Amino acid sequence: MTSFKYEMQTPGGQITAGTVQAESVMDATSQLRARGGYVLRVVPSVLGPQDILAKLRSVSFEFGPNLKDIHSFTNQLAVMIKAGINVRTAIAGIADQVDNLKFKRIIQQIKDDVESGHPFSEALAKYPKVFSPLYVNMVRASELSGSFGHMLDRIATYLAQQLETRSMIRGAMVYPVIIGVMAIATTIFLLTFVLPKFTALFAGKEDLLPKPTLILIGLSAAMRKFWYLFLGGVGGLVGGFLWWIRTPFGRLCWDRFKLRAPLLKRMFRALCITRGMHTMGELVNAGVPMLETLAITADVSGNSLYEAMWRDVHGAVQQGKKIAQPLARYTLLPANVVQMVTAGEESGKLGEVLRDIAEYYAKELRATIKSVTAMIEPLMIVVMGLIVGFIAMSIILPIFKMSSLVK
Repeated sequence: MTSFKYEMQTPGGQITAGTVQAESVMDATSQLRARGGYVLRVVPSVLGPQDILAKLRSVSFEFGPNLKDIHSFTNQLAVMIKAGINVRTAIAGIADQVDNLKFKRIIQQIKDDVESGHPFSEALAKYPKVFSPLYVNMVRASELSGSFGHMLDRIATYLAQQLETRSMIRGAMVYPVIIGVMAIATTIFLLTFVLPKFTALFAGKEDLLPKPTLILIGLSAAMRKFWYLFLGGVGGLVGGFLWWIRTPFGRLCWDRFKLRAPLLKRMFRALCITRGMHTMGELVNAGVPMLETLAITADVSGNSLYEAMWRDVHGAVQQGKKIAQPLARYTLLPANVVQMVTAGEESGKLGEVLRDIAEYYAKELRATIKSVTAMIEPLMIVVMGLIVGFIAMSIILPIFKMSSLVK
């Protein structure tokens, strides 16, 4: 219930004012009209502490389904369909077991659409943020070919591989991130808590201190006095970077950097090739038209440079050219991959060739992630040691120098 302020004119012509509890403005107006008279004004009153607390208690945060939820849904549906259960019953059974409330409502709405006579793929297409174009098109192709259960199984396998790849990349980044956070935290601790303890020893002897020590003393004083500026500056830099990489130019620069960074370029290149070839192979084998396949491959490429390449291939195929011809103009794919695609087109086994390429680069990606992780870990430790060692030496050396002068 919300409190509303009102002004109304009684049948006798007198103006009255007050407050009324109601669910909405319409509800408040109806209550006032029931008293008799003419309602002049109804507005929400200023919220008091109790109203604010009630509002906060009523707020609930709902998160949409993640890739793991979609994979679980697809896997269960595939098993139930292959067991001979019809689509509506299978979806209803899965909806009862889903914990994510938002996803549960989506599945129930899909069930209602299917019961109303809509194809399953059409019901899925209403939720593009949950079910990707690849998912929808593979389901649509299976509806036409009559291989619904088998196709759902293939989609579940595809999603499982995507989950595995994502998990490997996140796992590879966990240790470097932890080391980086520890290095930053240690540096801040030394500058704001340890170094000030020695500042009193150096007071009046600034001429004897080396430049690194003077710089650190000045930085320590600034961080302690203007910590809010440093905190705001870091937040502004992070927010500005996240905003910048979402702009077309920023995303292009960031994607180009990922493909050129010394330690990371092999990993990101293998990831883009695996994702593109795997997606394209699944769609070709599912019987999705080539132009639609290339458009979806561009959308899921995950890198603006690869996306532009697949868009160019789409335009060339639309003009009647073969896939390998425009691909040969780019250096984003190795020459042997282009040759394999050419052989697949000429032999009529493009889907099988694309699947083999995707499997090879998936193995290459796993090996690359392991090697990158093995190189990053000692590098981060060395960097952390250099930072901490530099600060420690900047504190210790002046003490040694002053003690030698005293002797």
